[in-house]
Amino acid sequence: MRPPSLDAVKRAIGAEVARTVYSYEERDVALYALGIGAPADPLDQDELKFVYEKSGAGFQVFPTFPVVFAYEFNRNVPTGEIAGIEYNPMMVVSGEQHLRLLQPLPTSGTVTSTVTVSDIFDKGSGLLMMTAIDSYDERGKQLAAARASLFMRGLGGFGGERGPSSRWLVPDGAPDFIAQEATLPTQALLYRLAGDDNPLHADPPMAAIGGYEKPILHGLCTMGFAARAVLRHCANNDPSRFESIGLRFSQPVFPGDTLATEIWRRPQGEIAFQTKVKERGVVVLSHGQLRLRD
Repeated sequence: MRPPSLDAVKRAIGAEVARTVYSYEERDVALYALGIGAPADPLDQDELKFVYEKSGAGFQVFPTFPVVFAYEFNRNVPTGEIAGIEYNPMMVVSGEQHLRLLQPLPTSGTVTSTVTVSDIFDKGSGLLMMTAIDSYDERGKQLAAARASLFMRGLGGFGGERGPSSRWLVPDGAPDFIAQEATLPTQALLYRLAGDDNPLHADPPMAAIGGYEKPILHGLCTMGFAARAVLRHCANNDPSRFESIGLRFSQPVFPGDTLATEIWRRPQGEIAFQTKVKERGVVVLSHGQLRLRD
């Protein structure tokens, strides 16, 4: 597929590409938490509270749950067109993800989200589309602000700006914690039930078109595993302390891989982290930053 014209790119920037309404119940909250690996120990009330509505610790929403609010937009990704930009859906991968919580998350409700193309960059080997997702509750209060990017392989070279390059160095010294957790061979099939049903994560022939030996795990699922590790080791598994998270998806994860999240504490509630696949020794999440409230 040929890269878009520069005029098409300019027209796409600033376009509102979706306005979604997402209604959820306790079941959806629990299904998302199961999709990101909770509970590591089904007898641990501190983990059970994310998946069991009658938990003795009180049922709570895992704080990265807002990434599902605009999954209706994700269902448009397999169509091969966003804001006039055409692409091969099997050549699209997640680039970066940022999420900030602005209000406590209720265990059920209706959320309205707007999705806007905030920028597009020419990375040479591909096109990087930046999106802004702002989500509001039924009273019009903003619950969450997310910023995400889609990397469309093979569409670079259209003559656009390359965009900023962020440099992230692994913190000095050994990690304060290394949290290891195996994903299930069926992890992607479980996580997709939260709403991201891109066939790249379920269908072997479709994954092969994208150049993968088998379906890959959703990047946001891997992010959920890392966020669980940080919250457990640095915040006593208290979701009310979560303020924001940001990271880069650097390599694919396959269902069944063991994730090792390296965690460094920083002053004033800042946590740095990266996640590796233990079996291959590759970094799959980099530039990890998570901020905790006091």
